[in-house]
Amino acid sequence: MLITAGVFFVILSILILIHEVGHFLSAKKLGIKVEEFGFGLPPRIYGKKIGETIYSLNALPIGGFVKLFGEEWGEDEKNKKKLGKRLEKRAFYARSVWQKSLVLLSGVGMNFLLAVIIISYLFNLGVMVPVDRLHIEKVLPGSPAAAVGLQEKDLIKKMIIPKMNQEKKVIDFNIVEIKEGNTLIKTTKEHLGEQIILIIERNGQELSVNIIPRKDYPSDEGPMGIVISNYEEKRYPFWQAPILGIKESIIMSYELAKGIAKTIWKLVTFQPVAKDVAGPIGIAQMTGQAVQTGYMAVLQLLGLLSLNLAIVNALPFPALDGGRLVFVIIEGITGKKIRTHWERYIHQAGMVVLLALMLLVTLNDLLRIFSK
Repeated sequence: MLITAGVFFVILSILILIHEVGHFLSAKKLGIKVEEFGFGLPPRIYGKKIGETIYSLNALPIGGFVKLFGEEWGEDEKNKKKLGKRLEKRAFYARSVWQKSLVLLSGVGMNFLLAVIIISYLFNLGVMVPVDRLHIEKVLPGSPAAAVGLQEKDLIKKMIIPKMNQEKKVIDFNIVEIKEGNTLIKTTKEHLGEQIILIIERNGQELSVNIIPRKDYPSDEGPMGIVISNYEEKRYPFWQAPILGIKESIIMSYELAKGIAKTIWKLVTFQPVAKDVAGPIGIAQMTGQAVQTGYMAVLQLLGLLSLNLAIVNALPFPALDGGRLVFVIIEGITGKKIRTHWERYIHQAGMVVLLALMLLVTLNDLLRIFSK
């Protein structure tokens, strides 16, 4: 439990910190003054000023934040007069539309980049991919498969079904090519209690095995008593993995975006959302499952959540980066800046709505847990 909680907070911190690092680096590169880069959320425990930026450690150990100089001043003429032209040029509000857009989108970009790096690493390390052959993953003790000597990693190539005449003599054979699990399962269930011949490949050699699939078998086992799979581990070279990582990240982002759009539509039309929509509690549960599976599962979850955070933050909704970008685009089209206090009120209202949605998703998590 403690390990799961620790990993959960580490994952959230990485996701939000990497997002804020994007804002921080782009602002620094463009010469925008960064007043503070905070690890965790206020209140502040400790802070040290290095150069012109305060690097702070804060009480709530989740994520972080970047405070940009002039981020909220907008059309405050009094502050402009106090600053002077040289310092005002370093304010966020004084920058061009493209520079503001770059700073706002850099957090999303860093989350996407993190996902690409993780997925590329997993491709290089080895991922399970579907193949056109079927192998045995496990032979269950006391089963027909165990009795005839089937072993793990055996490739099942063919099933040979003897055809009998009325005198129960073999007159012909029906040969079934096996390339995926459904064919094996369907054919086996059609011949329960009958002797069939499996052609398997073991260590590069073909063998024939006679087996009788049982009619009566435990609910968690099959007629033969084997666990089968047509997924095998494949490792991609370091030069190819990033290409596949980018491609897979784009595909996953598209699927996630469709799912998020569907969920939002259901929420605004007061329809029940899918049970698999997860909030903080659901993510904590997934973290626990990933921890039990291993570090690769934790990395997969981190990559998926990073993509999810990128997509959510890019939504054109107040309080999110996408919502702030909308105001910047309006400013670029009209040539007029929206009054700071109006923008602030809209973002605050957006934050209230987001918190309410978070509450609804959390309730959905609780209902899913307690309905089991």
